[in-house]
Amino acid sequence: MELVTADIGGSHARFALADVEGGQVRKLGDAVTLKTVDHASLQTAWETFGEQLGRTLPRAAAIAVACPVSGEILKLTNNPWIIRPAMVAQGLGVDRITLINDFGAVGHAVVQVGREHLRYLCGPDIPLPEEGVISIVGPGSGLGVAHVLRREGHNHVIECEGGHIDYAPVDGIEDVILARLRERYGRVSVERVVSGPGLVNIYEALAAIDDRAVQAGDD
Repeated sequence: MELVTADIGGSHARFALADVEGGQVRKLGDAVTLKTVDHASLQTAWETFGEQLGRTLPRAAAIAVACPVSGEILKLTNNPWIIRPAMVAQGLGVDRITLINDFGAVGHAVVQVGREHLRYLCGPDIPLPEEGVISIVGPGSGLGVAHVLRREGHNHVIECEGGHIDYAPVDGIEDVILARLRERYGRVSVERVVSGPGLVNIYEALAAIDDRAVQAGDD
């Protein structure tokens, strides 16, 4: 079966065509990446993807979104789009649709791909455990978190919003960073620090500590 797969994040929406058979991806086309700020909604980004592809899109879709997938309205934390699950199929012109949390999707992917698709960064260079918990953490526009519990041959993907826990400083410098961010945001979650925008927050706080001017960079 051919379908459209999409990853809707805070800064970008990524689309691709996929051939799926027996629950496995047999072929994945090149991704088209669109800036969410350039599109008013998921539907307009979807239409742009179809225009760039130059063909009629399949009538099935699997869409991962950077927010909890529950309730009548989905509000993305770092993206102004509002998604109404009951209206998505009609708006996109599809007959079958799956909506899933983006890091829930990553959790399912991690236990499906082979080791050759995973890149070693640090720590013990060993395969993923066959039993126990696999933690998935990804900084981007926010901080995505999920867990995979592997038990008795089954994989249980646990989606969570761990990026929204309170930021807990452990030394004086981090105390100052927290104080400055609290002035701006009130409550300070960990994704205010561990994320792309968090790098800017840290930079500005350290510049203030050293009484240095902030150098503006390119977007």
